[in-house]
Amino acid sequence: MRLGVLDVGSNTIHLQVVDTHPGARPNPTFNYKEELRLTEFLTPNNEINDEGIDHLRRSIGNAVLQARTVQVKEFLPFATSALREAANGEKIIAGINKEFDIDLQVLSGDEEAKLTFLAARRWFGWSSGRLLVIDIGGGSLEIAVGVDESPEVATSLPLGASRLTQRFLSGNPYTQKGIGLMREHIESQLEAVLPALVKHQDTDRSIATSKTLRTLARLSGDWFDTNGKVIKFDVIRKIATRLAEMTHEERTRLPGVSSNRAKQIVAGAFVTESVMRNLDLRELEICPWALREGIILKYMDWMEKG
Repeated sequence: MRLGVLDVGSNTIHLQVVDTHPGARPNPTFNYKEELRLTEFLTPNNEINDEGIDHLRRSIGNAVLQARTVQVKEFLPFATSALREAANGEKIIAGINKEFDIDLQVLSGDEEAKLTFLAARRWFGWSSGRLLVIDIGGGSLEIAVGVDESPEVATSLPLGASRLTQRFLSGNPYTQKGIGLMREHIESQLEAVLPALVKHQDTDRSIATSKTLRTLARLSGDWFDTNGKVIKFDVIRKIATRLAEMTHEERTRLPGVSSNRAKQIVAGAFVTESVMRNLDLRELEICPWALREGIILKYMDWMEKG
C-alpha cells in the first residue's frame, strides 16, 4: 500500500510517501517539502493573515498534486501547532478541505507527543526499556516518557524554535537581552511540567527526534568530534553559546543549515540545553523516525486490526 503523509507544520509542509503493509517496515519512496514559516504571518490577534493563507493553500495544492502524481492510495494530512493555535485555524482548514477534497486533521500537542513516542519505541524496540522522547518543532516542544508503546506521560509546551525566534530574537547577531529573555521564558514554561517528569528520570534511554535536534547532533559531530548521532549536555551548552554569537550569514554557512533553519537553530539549542539540564540528561540519542512515521505506524495498526 502506498501512503502519503502530509505534515503541515509551523516551518514547512512536508509530504512523505511510503510503501508498506500491515506488519512491514515503512519504505520511503518519495519526499516533497516546501518552506512555510506560518509564524511569520500571524497578526496581533493571532490570526494567519491573507498572505499566509494564500501561501498555505498553494503549498498544500502542490503537495496534493505531487501525491496524485506518485499514485498515493491513502492520503493522511495533519496539522500541528501553527494551525492548531491560530484564531482562524478552523476556518482555514475547513476551506482547504473543501477546496482540495482532503481531510486535514489537527493534532493536539499530546497526540503529537504520543505518536512521536510510538515511532521511537518501534525504532529502538522493546529491549530499549523505559524511553524519554523529546521533539522540538517549529511551534512546540513535546516530551513523552514510558515503557510501553503508549507513554505514561505526554506533554506539549509552546517552546518551538520558530515561535521563540519570532517572539524574542532580533539583531544580527541576536541581542544578549533577547537571548536572556528567551531563556527565562523557557525556564518558566518547563517549571510547569517538571513535577510530572522528574519521577521518570530513571529512564534507560533518552531520545531526540526532529530536524532541529538532528542538526544539533550533526554540529556536535562537526565541532566536538562526536559521532553526529548524539547530543551530550556538556557539548550543547557550548554549541548554544557559540551559535548565539554568530551572525545569520555565518550560521547559514554551517553544514546542513538552511537559511530558514539558521534563524531558529539558536532557540532550538537553548531549549535543548534547558530540557537536558532540568531533567539531568547527560546524553540524547537521535532517532530517525518521528511524528510522520508515528502517523503511518498508527494507521497501519488500525488497518491490521480492521
